[in-house]
Amino acid sequence: MPETVIKVALYEDNLTLRTSLTHLLQSSEEFDFMGAYESPINIIQNCKNEGIPDVILMDVDMPQMNGIEATQLIKEHFPQVNILILTVFEDRDKLFSALQAGASGYLLKKSKIIEIIEAIHEIYHGGSPMTPAIARKVLEYFAQPKVIKNEENNLSERELDILKCLVNGDSYKMIASNCYISMGTVRSHINNIYKKLHVNSKSEAVVKALKDKLV
Repeated sequence: MPETVIKVALYEDNLTLRTSLTHLLQSSEEFDFMGAYESPINIIQNCKNEGIPDVILMDVDMPQMNGIEATQLIKEHFPQVNILILTVFEDRDKLFSALQAGASGYLLKKSKIIEIIEAIHEIYHGGSPMTPAIARKVLEYFAQPKVIKNEENNLSERELDILKCLVNGDSYKMIASNCYISMGTVRSHINNIYKKLHVNSKSEAVVKALKDKLV
C-alpha cells in the first residue's frame, strides 16, 4: 500500500466515462474512491454521508446543477477540498468561471488516463494541473495589456469598487459595511453594473470583470 491514499469522488453525467473512471479509481491502491454521481445536486449531503474527499473530479455540464455552481458550493462548505475540473469545454469564460468558483485544476476529457492520475496527485500536493491548451489560454490572458479605462462599460468609480468586491467574493452585507452604504444602495449599484456589463448574474459579472481587466 502507498504511504498516502488520496480520497477521491467523481461527478460526471456521462455514464460511459463515469463507469470507466470509477473502475480506474476503485482498482488503484493509490486512491480511496468515495463515490461517483451523475449530478452534484446533493454534493454537500454526499460529503456528510460518505466522508469529505481530498479531491473531487468535477464535470461542468450536468443536470440540476452545473459543476461550476457545485464547485462554489463545496468550497463554501469544505474549503480544503481540491476541485479538479474534467470537461470538454475549452472556452475561456467557463475556464475563468471555474477558477473563480474555487477550482484548482482544469483538464479536458480527451486527456490520457495517466494524465488524469498525475493531475490528481499534483492537485493533492498543492499544484494546479491544467491541460496545456488551457494553460496557454491563462498565459495569454495575463499577457494582454491592462485596460486603463473602459469607456464602453462606463462604470463609475463607486461601481468599479463594488465590482472589485464581487470579484473578491464579498457578500452584499460585507460590501455595504466596507463601502459605508446601505444594502439597498448596494443592490442598486449592482443592478446598474449588470446593466452596463450586459450580464444577468454575479458570476457573469465576475467573469467579465476578469476577462476585460476592469478591476
